[in-house]
Amino acid sequence: MNKELWEKCVEFHGHQCPGLAIGFRAVEAAREKMGITFSADEEVVCVTENDACGVDAVQVLTGCSMGKGNLIYRQTGKQAFSFFSRKTGDSLRLVLKAVNGDMDREHRQEYLLNAELGEIFAFKKPHFSLPETARIFNTVICENCGEGAPEHKIRIQDGKKVCLDCFRDYSRGW
Repeated sequence: MNKELWEKCVEFHGHQCPGLAIGFRAVEAAREKMGITFSADEEVVCVTENDACGVDAVQVLTGCSMGKGNLIYRQTGKQAFSFFSRKTGDSLRLVLKAVNGDMDREHRQEYLLNAELGEIFAFKKPHFSLPETARIFNTVICENCGEGAPEHKIRIQDGKKVCLDCFRDYSRGW
């Protein structure tokens, strides 16, 4: 384990924790299996299925960020990270394996930082394709609240262009 990189992640995140260790090791696995490096633009894409602590390590170590469009959040709640390389076409999905629940926080973190990667993660192929590169959309002004939103987030309601905050969804329970 590279202690200097770990400390960089801890500094960004604010504290040490098992969740940060999960993201740290996920990136180590992606580096080992795919040869990924820091992404200055969108060369590397990470699709995270959770919004937990480990995502901070992914950002620090890979350069993937929501602002650049190469960190994408899929809301499954799973401790799973899919990495894609635009240069090579390689992809890898890492899913955290069940860990002995009897460990306290400190021991769990140590286990996650030091165990073999294959003991921590199941290595799979992502079941979705590489997301397209980030796009810039025109801004449309909501005719209800007056705030701007990208055109792909605008809905038509009662003949008006409205943002998602103003839109009243209609659902019959399906």
